[in-house]
Amino acid sequence: MAKIVTKEQALEKIKNNMTLMIGGFLAVGTPEILVDGMVEKGVRDLTVIANDTGYPDHGIGKLVVAKQLKKAIVSHVGTNAETGRQMNAKELEVELVPQGTLAERIRSGGAGLGGVLTPTGIGTIVEEGKQKITVDGREFLLEKPLKADVALLRADIADKAGNLLYRRSSRNFNPLMAMAAETVIVVANKIVEIGEIDPDQVMTPGIFVDMIIQG
Repeated sequence: MAKIVTKEQALEKIKNNMTLMIGGFLAVGTPEILVDGMVEKGVRDLTVIANDTGYPDHGIGKLVVAKQLKKAIVSHVGTNAETGRQMNAKELEVELVPQGTLAERIRSGGAGLGGVLTPTGIGTIVEEGKQKITVDGREFLLEKPLKADVALLRADIADKAGNLLYRRSSRNFNPLMAMAAETVIVVANKIVEIGEIDPDQVMTPGIFVDMIIQG
């Protein structure tokens, strides 16, 4: 069963050189208090898997500005000029992945699959170094699964067993990431008693959640 913890207790799980998944799309659905906590703690050399690197002063962008990442696996960096600057200066490794492919790689990591076959990227720079597989006469790229040490998510409501509800677009990458990390830490706007969330409305089952923070 998930445990309700303090921000400080949750941050103890995050160490240098870890691979993190951080939910959110342009910071919507990103657990800001944990991002701020990592900036304060000064953890370094992180690999972050996320949809994007947010903005310089919002979301994951704050970790980029503080130079706490060694690699970002994301679908775009266009809203954070500092990410582009560090990438061009070779201060930060950036792996750009088409958004749908990124979501499927995370899903396949959580499902224990060997990867995803996709035609996206065939005939472009995306195919460099990747295995091609032909199915019924059509070429596909094998995109390998993504997993993380810790996933940091943002929910609207959590019950004390860790069952989660997300609000509107903040749902984005969070349900997929909850399945693909060894430890899942959730910041929830509201924590309720077990049974208060209609089982038919649960978006992430509590079995995937290790820690909950009110915030």
